[in-house]
Amino acid sequence: MPKETKNMVKQLMSSDIKNYLTPVSKKIPLDVRTEGEWHSYGKPDGEKLGLKTYFLTIKDENFLNEFQDLLISKDCEILTLCKVGQRSQFVAQLLEKNNYICTNISDGFDGWKSSDLPCL
Repeated sequence: MPKETKNMVKQLMSSDIKNYLTPVSKKIPLDVRTEGEWHSYGKPDGEKLGLKTYFLTIKDENFLNEFQDLLISKDCEILTLCKVGQRSQFVAQLLEKNNYICTNISDGFDGWKSSDLPCL
């Protein structure tokens, strides 16, 4: 289950994702890697886990505006994901400052793949 410390984003290992989900989960994976990474290494296939997955690269200071254009409800929990968990931690902190609920997948897409979670 996710680890949580005061004033810090919750952390979740990929190997715990399936146990973390419930049939009525309002959880949304958000992959913030680059398009090149998506093409080279693949993408998480959250749909196979019953999760609508979003892909949004951190390009510049407009990231938050681009995220808000996705119209994701603030009552959903955003599961942030990058290659190894650092960029996604930054994004989770940014989104939490804007009143979103976030959990960082701390081992990133590398962990997702090594945990045999579905990929595109």
